[in-house]
Amino acid sequence: MKTINEASLKGKKVLIRVDFNLPLDNNLNITDDSRMTASLPTIKKVIESGGRAIILSHLGRPKYGFEDKYSLKHLVKRLSELLKTNVLFSNDCIGIKTSEDIDKMKNSQVIILENLRFYSEETSGGELFAEKLSQLGDLYINDAFGTAHRNHASTSILPSFFPQKKYFGLLLTQEILSLKRVLYKPKRPFTAIIGGAKISGKIDVISSLFDKVDNMIIGGGMAYTFIKAMGGEIGSSIFEEEKVVLAKKLINDAKNKNVNLILPTDSLNAESFHNKANVKKSNILEISHNYMGMDIGPDSIKQFSKIISLSKTIIWNGPMGVFEMENFECGTKKIAEAVSHSTEQGAFSLIGGGDSIAAAKKFKVLDKVSYISTGGGAMLKYLEGGLLPAVSAIMD
Repeated sequence: MKTINEASLKGKKVLIRVDFNLPLDNNLNITDDSRMTASLPTIKKVIESGGRAIILSHLGRPKYGFEDKYSLKHLVKRLSELLKTNVLFSNDCIGIKTSEDIDKMKNSQVIILENLRFYSEETSGGELFAEKLSQLGDLYINDAFGTAHRNHASTSILPSFFPQKKYFGLLLTQEILSLKRVLYKPKRPFTAIIGGAKISGKIDVISSLFDKVDNMIIGGGMAYTFIKAMGGEIGSSIFEEEKVVLAKKLINDAKNKNVNLILPTDSLNAESFHNKANVKKSNILEISHNYMGMDIGPDSIKQFSKIISLSKTIIWNGPMGVFEMENFECGTKKIAEAVSHSTEQGAFSLIGGGDSIAAAKKFKVLDKVSYISTGGGAMLKYLEGGLLPAVSAIMD
């Protein structure tokens, strides 16, 4: 891997693709700057080496060109605070004016260019757009793991214009090395915890991990599709009817590959999707018709936690229930604590996905696990064994 540490940065105009797709409130204030802070080491490396840091990113999903709520100008103040320097801003990401803004920069200054996705060519992988971006810099660094699985202009096409001057940023390097550690050199037992609402989007990673893990724990809304496949009564719980046959296949695949597939045995159910709804625990195979599963029950928590406590390598993606509601947070909280405790005992733990990270933050275990991945989708794609276009583009 050719990293930023090998680059000559002094006096150079350095294009840095970051993932500053940050959540903003109604007043356009940043509510979570973790993705920004994750890329600070790479930006600091450039400016401390005397380079000019030119920040490229997207924000949100604008549909019709410029939309003020998606402007990266709203991020300038916070990045200035974090870097303790005056960050500049250019109100476009290509063109003569942008080029002039960059030329006016002094060494060790930082500038944020406007949202790449104000141009449709970014998401369509436009080569001409990528070429125009390339004209703004002397070398290219990718530090945006969160978009590494996207075949976009700034991530997979732009590097081709810097055949000898394209590098992995410090964050992207760390992400890839952490994932390689769990996939290719895992200490055993190796346990994957997969949760969330749906099997869709996680089918390939579940199938792929059957070839690698010893234990596969399934929780969250997707568990009820598996329970339905087993002939259980799931009441009004969320499930994917079109995925029931697939769930049956995954259950059989786990047996054939000697993977310990662990499904919840009990469920915490509610009469409606509301924190104050009437609640009833039950065997997960016997949920009353007018109740829906909202969290795993105490027996499942005990079983899952025991397996996690014996594990030496752990991957976690997706919550165990509706943890945003206080009355249904216990399952996710206890699993987060179990992962944290196992890490303290020497296990290597990797958490990825927005909900899992939000849960880890809520239950104060964020700094008690081995690694937090900044890209849920990219993490899943990598775990599938799929090529990440942005990574391949730098390796070529």
